[in-house]
Amino acid sequence: MATLALGIGLVLIIEGLVFALAPSRLDELVQMMNALSRDQRRMIGLVALTLGVGLVWLSGGG
Repeated sequence: MATLALGIGLVLIIEGLVFALAPSRLDELVQMMNALSRDQRRMIGLVALTLGVGLVWLSGGG
């Protein structure tokens, strides 16, 4: 349970940094994402998911 809390905490830190340090860049990113098709966004999500699972596995967490 502590590992889950650590993981969620790290994600929140990174997300918070983006909102705090670069809010205008975040607006640009949202506009760029809206320009992509659903299939392109789905593929980006699947690639991110695969990389995340791979990193967790390599770190010994899997």
